[in-house]
Amino acid sequence: MSDAPRGRSAVLHILATGYTSSTGPGVAATVSLVRDGDLRIVFDPGMVAHPSVILDALAALGLSAADVTDVVLSHHHPDNIMNAGLFATARMHDHKAIYRGHEWTDRDAEGYAFTDSIRLISTPGHSHEDITLLAGTVDGVVALAGDLWWRADGPADDPVSPDRAQLRASRKRVLAVADLVVPGHGAPFVPSDATPR
Repeated sequence: MSDAPRGRSAVLHILATGYTSSTGPGVAATVSLVRDGDLRIVFDPGMVAHPSVILDALAALGLSAADVTDVVLSHHHPDNIMNAGLFATARMHDHKAIYRGHEWTDRDAEGYAFTDSIRLISTPGHSHEDITLLAGTVDGVVALAGDLWWRADGPADDPVSPDRAQLRASRKRVLAVADLVVPGHGAPFVPSDATPR
């Protein structure tokens, strides 16, 4: 059975393209918005130069922070979650639960479906709790993969990975279904034979 979502109604918007200290002036996360019906999901609202980077990009789409229904955190490293507090009314999703206000609902992210077009899978490797959001769009399946890849060129050998075999297995799983990958700190890329495995 394929991990790919059955539906193709999701729409991807890149709110901020991230970078690392080797490719930019510091570290910033790639922050994305996925829409499907009434759902407006922000993925990895992490470090950016200023919160206005995220908020202004939302405003350009006619949205405010209060319009965001859900936030997905690929993992708990500060550079990927720093601005989660901008979305105080949204449901927060991580690898093990959904949080909102004082409510905590346990659930495994593996296979969790928002809609027929949006689902989560467990993809540990950069950290033990990594998850990937798969979005079925009219152009194919987009994998919002957090730091499985920092950018298109990897790094091939992630220096912070606690388990490189697990990282390779998760990358292989994502590449089996993804037409486009959104990495944690770079521009979206189309996988190729050169994509680090």
